[in-house]
Amino acid sequence: MGIIRPLDEHLANQIAAGEVVERPASVLKELIENAVDAGASRIDVSAEEGGLQLLRVADNGGGIQPDDMLIAFQRHATSKISTDKDLFQIATLGFRGEALPSIAAVAKVKCVSATDDSGLGSLLEIEAGTVAANRETNAPKGTEMVVKEIFYNTPARLKYMKTIQTELGHLSDIVYRQALAKPDIAFTFTHNGNVLLRTPGTGDLRQVVAAIYGTASAKAMIEVRDENPDYSLSGLIAMPTETRANRNALTVLVNGRYVRSQAVMQPLLQAYHTLLPLHRYPLAVLDLRMHPTLVDVNVHPAKLEVRFSKEPELRAFVESAIKKALSTQTYIPSGAAVRTPKTNVWVQEQIRFQLPPGREEAEPAQAPLPEPPADASQRSREPEERQFGEVSVKETAAAYDWQNAQPPASDSGPRSASVSTERNAPSAGTQASPRYDRPQTSQPQSRSSTVWPAATASADPIPSEVWKSAFAAPDVRPAVPEFPELGWVGQLHGTYIVAQNPNGLYLIDQHAAHERIHYEYYYDKFGRPEEASQELLLPVTLEFAPDECAVLRGRLAAFESAGVYMEDFGGNTFIIRAAPHWFPSGDEAAIVREMAEWIIEEKSVDLRVLREKAAIMCSCKASIKANQALTRESGEKLLERLAACKQPYTCPHGRPIVVSFSTYELEKMFKRVTS
Repeated sequence: MGIIRPLDEHLANQIAAGEVVERPASVLKELIENAVDAGASRIDVSAEEGGLQLLRVADNGGGIQPDDMLIAFQRHATSKISTDKDLFQIATLGFRGEALPSIAAVAKVKCVSATDDSGLGSLLEIEAGTVAANRETNAPKGTEMVVKEIFYNTPARLKYMKTIQTELGHLSDIVYRQALAKPDIAFTFTHNGNVLLRTPGTGDLRQVVAAIYGTASAKAMIEVRDENPDYSLSGLIAMPTETRANRNALTVLVNGRYVRSQAVMQPLLQAYHTLLPLHRYPLAVLDLRMHPTLVDVNVHPAKLEVRFSKEPELRAFVESAIKKALSTQTYIPSGAAVRTPKTNVWVQEQIRFQLPPGREEAEPAQAPLPEPPADASQRSREPEERQFGEVSVKETAAAYDWQNAQPPASDSGPRSASVSTERNAPSAGTQASPRYDRPQTSQPQSRSSTVWPAATASADPIPSEVWKSAFAAPDVRPAVPEFPELGWVGQLHGTYIVAQNPNGLYLIDQHAAHERIHYEYYYDKFGRPEEASQELLLPVTLEFAPDECAVLRGRLAAFESAGVYMEDFGGNTFIIRAAPHWFPSGDEAAIVREMAEWIIEEKSVDLRVLREKAAIMCSCKASIKANQALTRESGEKLLERLAACKQPYTCPHGRPIVVSFSTYELEKMFKRVTS
């Protein structure tokens, strides 16, 4: 007699449950998805003891026919697909027919369902895969699923369950994702009798976000809406000022299904590049729609992962759509939490000075800034030295040529400071100030004077020409709102510039501002490596570990694409023969080493990322630091250069550059305004 035999139906269901039913949250996900597919407009979820003791999901959907009650709990029984062609255009959340029999195999299940409003329905009870009751009963239209004592007959699985709070967290996550996916469904979620979530079901996604993450977070989100012939994207994304410490607040929906997809997550985060601080993440809810044939949802037992047919095009579309939405916002966080005035605001009577004749009745927000005198000698001069606490503040420009906004001069040769990047179109009546617009008095030594051999072709699978073309590819970024015109007031603690305009008071982090200026300068320069290199008077040597040397020898073309010419000098040593003439003086070796460390760590080198990281490294090293005094002229120059940047609101690391205090906020703090 043979030893191969079919598995018992109950045993097969228990094995299948190992894939489908991982924890109570897995059960809840399947039950809610069935309710959504049934066309429910209201779903009530209740749980006890983290779902281990009880899970109940009640909906007002289409219900289950009496003749289908038993069939629904058989393996691979479904009403959602009938032919193999249906697998390539799945439009429902559930379709495998594995969930209900798997759940019934490891728990006590009761199902009450009715298909109309007659008040008569069906009841089915199953314990450990065995039918305990099947009869008619009184029931409203819809379905109620009650699951008790999950894993009561599989103690090996039960002992792996976490604490009640942990399991409750997983349950909450499932309900929150489903509520965000279906804002037109009214969700109620209770645990041990306490209401944890209630959504109105009006179809307004922002109301659901407010119910889950709070009203303040909902107000800080902006709308995303874009489409092309293949995809449409809608949803809400947070302003860069509203961040989280992890990715848990990122929700990606594909045709209404919550998924974990790097194909959408990565371009989303890339669109926020340099707008978020390190290790901070935005809050976002994105609903991506496409024809079902462009996505395969049948690649994971829990249906949490999907595969896209045109993934490169999708990534580009998502990143472009997010950037467009972010480009419409001004990222200047408020420095005071004062509510906005509504009506019947009483303003203390005050005398206004320095208003032009005939403008006494003008609104403060519309009053123009007075133009500075043409002659610098007419400006009021402050003392040569002032005492601020114990810090002596001298009016000096330190090592930076502020009058011409030049980086410090190099010991190895002259450095160019011209850049072709243009600022956004200026508003009417203003004239844009070009950045680094000093004419070059001397031409830096070009690479043509000394021909350096290209990196060994055999050591790198990618030709040097490909590296160069990819590295110098233009970076297309949507324009951001015009930076406000600011007038210099002073400096605080040698770290913050104090500025003003008719709208209020502004504090500018001088290091972050200078970093942004340098970053855009260096980013542009790294995009034109053929103009960058000059021979070093004293070549620099760097040593690496043997395994690191093996990687570097195959990626020397990456350095050449950044204008750095490095050769294998034998052993574990490499020698730098030439570097960009605009590298911060004295930091050439440190910058190249950091570039090398990143190139070694990465499995594959993305030249755009290398360009980005190299520009950030240079900008950080070349920028002024805190506790460095500025003159009025140098501070005004810095504000001009900042306003000319493409993205003047955050530094390359994502930290805010400017914080504002509106005139109303200031008057509110000083009780000059009451409402």
